[in-house]
Amino acid sequence: MDHPADLFWSLPPEEVLRQLGSTHRGLTSAEAAGRLKQYGPNSLKRGPRFTTFSLLLGQFKSPIILILLAATVLGDPVDAVIILVIILVSGLLGFWQEKSATDAVAGLLAIVQIKATVWRDGVNQDIPVDDIVPGDVVLLNAGNMPPADCLIIESKDLFADEATLTGETYPVEKEAGLISAGTLPGGRTNVLYMGTHVISGAATAVVVKTGSSTEFGKISSRLKLRPAETEFERGVRRFGYLLMEVTLILVLAIFGINVFFKRPIIEAFLFSLALAVGLTPQLLPAIISINLSHGASRMAKKKVVVKRLASIENFGSMNVLCADKTGTLTEGVVLLDAALDADGKDSGKVLLLAYLNSLYESGFANPIDQAVRSGRKPDISGYEKLDEVPYDFIRKRLTVLAAKDGLSIMITKGALENVLEVCSSVEISGGASVNIDDALDGINTRYRELSERGFRTLGIAYKEAGSLRVINREHEKAMTFLGFLVFSDRLKEGISATISRLKQAGVELKIISGDNHFAAANISGQVGLDGTRMLSGPDISVMSDEALLGKVNEVDVFAQVEPNQKERLITALKKAGNVVGYIGDGINDASALHAADVGISVDTAVDVAKDAADIVLLEKDLAVLEDGMREGRMTFANTLKYVFMATSANFGNMFSMAGASLIMPFLPLLPKQVMLTNLLTDLPEMTIAADNVDRELVEKPRRWDIKFIRNFMLVFGLISSIFDFLTFGVLLLILHASPEQFRAGWFIESVISASVIVLVIRTRRFFLRSRPGKYLIMATLLVVAAVLVLPYTGIGSLFGFAPLPAYFLVIVAAIVLTYAGFAEIAKHIFYKRMKL
Repeated sequence: MDHPADLFWSLPPEEVLRQLGSTHRGLTSAEAAGRLKQYGPNSLKRGPRFTTFSLLLGQFKSPIILILLAATVLGDPVDAVIILVIILVSGLLGFWQEKSATDAVAGLLAIVQIKATVWRDGVNQDIPVDDIVPGDVVLLNAGNMPPADCLIIESKDLFADEATLTGETYPVEKEAGLISAGTLPGGRTNVLYMGTHVISGAATAVVVKTGSSTEFGKISSRLKLRPAETEFERGVRRFGYLLMEVTLILVLAIFGINVFFKRPIIEAFLFSLALAVGLTPQLLPAIISINLSHGASRMAKKKVVVKRLASIENFGSMNVLCADKTGTLTEGVVLLDAALDADGKDSGKVLLLAYLNSLYESGFANPIDQAVRSGRKPDISGYEKLDEVPYDFIRKRLTVLAAKDGLSIMITKGALENVLEVCSSVEISGGASVNIDDALDGINTRYRELSERGFRTLGIAYKEAGSLRVINREHEKAMTFLGFLVFSDRLKEGISATISRLKQAGVELKIISGDNHFAAANISGQVGLDGTRMLSGPDISVMSDEALLGKVNEVDVFAQVEPNQKERLITALKKAGNVVGYIGDGINDASALHAADVGISVDTAVDVAKDAADIVLLEKDLAVLEDGMREGRMTFANTLKYVFMATSANFGNMFSMAGASLIMPFLPLLPKQVMLTNLLTDLPEMTIAADNVDRELVEKPRRWDIKFIRNFMLVFGLISSIFDFLTFGVLLLILHASPEQFRAGWFIESVISASVIVLVIRTRRFFLRSRPGKYLIMATLLVVAAVLVLPYTGIGSLFGFAPLPAYFLVIVAAIVLTYAGFAEIAKHIFYKRMKL
């Protein structure tokens, strides 16, 4: 639907509010609900990705199945009904599983949805971004993502990162005002766009365009943007192509040879299509979706919420984890330990000015200001806030303007180096001032001593400002350095043991910190990392990409790292052959989160970090991540089990069926029997998501290896075919079976062997030493029982089966047991030769 105020950037805010039927206090809940119906959800998606109907329809969209359904009309009506029922049952089973998986994932995503602060019903409310409508008045601070295209009503020192929209790498200053109607999006400095994020400052803005009507939405719809394909997705796609190629060759060859031998064309065509259904991995997407969603549900119980299911594989194969120390190694509860003057002595004046600075700041919430406000509270009666220059990651300082008795004072707090650069003098004990150059050595010495003890140390400065009532960045000069704010953040209990367990699990922790190298070395030494294996931001800045690539694997701690260096470090680690995870929750972590193989954030992170992440931790704790990582590895292991099953017994049986059709005067199985075989062998495999996983499969990172899968398919598919042909010999040479008996006998052997072999290849251990999941055991027993009984029932005769003598069942049992034993021996030889 059309949105109002098409040239809104060229109109005054009051006029835009009037056109939108809104006010500075926003909308009422009733108005918002009506507009949500009118304009639709504020999402770039046209609607739900999967509806119930589309999921159901998707179970039958395979071209091979559609051709088979059409071709059955040409054959026997009873056979056509049977094939139709089998396809319907198989589709309904897949739909039920996939619908459950989709609902589970939707529930998980709702836990970590991004919200925006808006005026609703005259009060500030946090609401889901999807529920934002034109006319909403939003409040934005550093780290927030504009939820839609908004016109700025008022702002203070506002800078936004618009790289996703314009490609501009530097922050753009934004402010209220009027812009010419013909100005292109990149020049509209009074507009905040969906898809960008606020770097610094604060703003109040009115939402004008939502969803696909936004500038970002227009680009997305044109380019059909989607996330980059993961290694897991590439592997699945390549595996599907491999099976499809083999299927196409076999099916065409079988059909051609059957026609050459002058067998009924319709029957041969249906048989070839039924074989294709059995050979193609039509269940692969559903099994993978079910497996990943089950894994995501288990991970959520460990306080790990997966936003992108395909990232679970990368999570499980991750061998390098990069993180800051704050909240990861430490408790994340920052405490103000001391307020010291320039000489290192306790100072009430430093505490007073620091408290005023933290009390009056109105930017994004942060633990430093919270620590100052939560500590000793000085007497601030008579003070009032006049103005503020918010913190940003370029200046690395925050300045407020306060007044008492009509006299103004500027107070600046921030990184020591950045505070010192705006100071011209230093106030020493007793109140006297000296030139900054004369005191600099002493200041740096005290700073180093505090840092070496593990303290985080900030600087504080001030300037008497007379009658000044408004300030900007230009006023940050000729200030007087007053002293230090000393903060501590205790190590988490058991963190050293957690890091040790991660290392044993094949994951190396690397600290990427903005702290100076003294503090970084102290904290890394306490947790067992090698503080001597360190690289600092200034060193990184002068290194070439090639030099950095050769160095990153040797470094445990990266200190004094600038925000723009994080992505470069992640990229270098990936190029060095690692699967890299990155934990970030700040404004400057977004690019690194995007660059990492696994972007990990926390539920309390700023919007831009949470939006960029693949995985969100509900608690910022390495122990939580460790538990989630093991669940991810279990999910990957179970996914590979299905792949191995599809490439061993199932593939071997279909290959044997193809070969038998060439040397026998009748079809080894009728099309409806092939379809039934395929359905029954799928049943145990559909329970694999809940299967138990051996400990050794989650001890180390594992990666998708299509060469390994191909070798597995050739070895175990061949073994399966050998025992199938052994069954053929028993049926034809010993039992002298009729076509109906032959089909019943091979149906029993092929389904039972395929079900039993699942129990062998699901583990690298001797299969009796690895306990399968209860659902897998139940499904296997159910299928075996059904297959043994079926040929002796009326339903069996409907499928074209004939009863078999009891002694043949004994022979089948012997063949299956021999097959399982032979496969067990081959498995151990195979893994030994593959050095796994």
